[in-house]
Amino acid sequence: MTHERQPLLATADILDDVPREVQPGQKHLTWISAYILVVSRVIGSGIFATPGTIVKSAGSVGLSLLIWLAGTVLAACSLAVSMEYGCMLPRSGGEKVVYLEYTYPRPRFLASTMVAVQAVVLGFTASNCIVFAKYTFFAFNVQPTEFQHKVLAVGLMTAVTIVHGCFLRTGIWIQNALGWVKIFLIGVISLTGIWVILVRPYGHDLAPTTNVFSWDTMWEDSNWSWNLLSTSLLKVFYSYAGLNNVNNVLGEVHNPVRTVLTVCPAALLTAGALYFLANISYFLVVPLEDIKNSGELVAGLLFERLFGSVGRTLFPLAIAISAAGNVMVVTYALARVNQEIARQGFLPCSRLLSSSKPFGAPLGGLIVHYIPSLLVIALPPQGDVYNFILDVEGYPGQVFSLAVAGGLLLLRDREPDLPRPFKAWLPAVWLRIAICVSLLAAPFFPPRDGKSDVNFFYATYAIVGMGVIIFGVLYWYVWTVLLPRWGGYHLEEEDEVLDDGIKITKLVRRSEN
Repeated sequence: MTHERQPLLATADILDDVPREVQPGQKHLTWISAYILVVSRVIGSGIFATPGTIVKSAGSVGLSLLIWLAGTVLAACSLAVSMEYGCMLPRSGGEKVVYLEYTYPRPRFLASTMVAVQAVVLGFTASNCIVFAKYTFFAFNVQPTEFQHKVLAVGLMTAVTIVHGCFLRTGIWIQNALGWVKIFLIGVISLTGIWVILVRPYGHDLAPTTNVFSWDTMWEDSNWSWNLLSTSLLKVFYSYAGLNNVNNVLGEVHNPVRTVLTVCPAALLTAGALYFLANISYFLVVPLEDIKNSGELVAGLLFERLFGSVGRTLFPLAIAISAAGNVMVVTYALARVNQEIARQGFLPCSRLLSSSKPFGAPLGGLIVHYIPSLLVIALPPQGDVYNFILDVEGYPGQVFSLAVAGGLLLLRDREPDLPRPFKAWLPAVWLRIAICVSLLAAPFFPPRDGKSDVNFFYATYAIVGMGVIIFGVLYWYVWTVLLPRWGGYHLEEEDEVLDDGIKITKLVRRSEN
């Protein structure tokens, strides 16, 4: 069957599409599993690794906390947009596969091509693998070589891919268990600040630092450069990344609309409260200069100062385990995004990559995710690679966020009768759009003294990110416009059902004659 390109879902069968995509017996995720999938995705390396860099960029305690507060509000605005989309289009794929495709069916194939390029080029899980390796070596007081560090990070990524690709239910059980470990750990860090205030366990090796919260000192050395503030906000967004993680796998969730309406706000409240308390704990226990120079090991310094050698070993090891749990949930979700892209015919070997054989898991999508992750971990030199990865991931993400938020307003005008069990507050949508525009422009405003939080040209991450976007547009133009014009053919879609019941869409060439 061939047909002209239409929006991914017709309005009349938005809700009916889910049972065709995933049979009821294949809906593995309960409410608790969905909550853990979101919380474990959100609470990853961000709160353990980014506060030191944010404080270094902001320069002061007050501005650092203000950045976290602003980032939390903006994350809530972004979540509201995702919730409205998730309730309108409750199927697997999320904003980059379902929402953009449905909202922007013209130019033909552009949205899908941009998503496919971004998923392949930037769809990696490297940052948490790096944090896992760093905290593991830190826990055992080992000074690793660069090669050893990369081997451990790649080993984690390989193990996670094998587990999710060959042992689906085991992988879900493991990531649920690690999710609870992660919640316990961030809870311990968050309550540490309250414990320090109440018990005041100051000894000769733990000088009181509570004076950083006096109004006279908490704003000292604040750096209000928008360039540096924008990269700090990107890191806060990274710390909240995954609040809409359940949207990527709604085809596998029981009662998807109800789950979106309850799981997402619960995860935001959980993460926001724990993040704020964790930052307070860092400032109460670790001297400000040590935080600025801590790199990704600020949580390790906190436990070392509080609990000595025991804290230096056990808690950093727990952080490493929680980072591994984050790798598991990110890989779980992004593999299904890649599978959805393959089902639409925008990856080569779409039959192979779309299938869930032989283990009932998206092994092809996992492989597509594994390759760029492996390259990003193995190829760049150590040093500022962690911060650079976060910035490069975050910048193009603002382009997609802008398209999704703007598309929501477009859909409200274009399809006002579309069922919307949840409707985002309009000022929140406009605020999200304004911040996206501001963050996209920020890298081109030089920071004070021309120094950024990495040892590169301050706009390098933006140049690389926009390079990926431009490459996607050029790739779309070549394979959908230029080559068909030269070859005298046009592209059409042909539906096919695989042996395992999954429906895919093949892109086929049709001669103009």
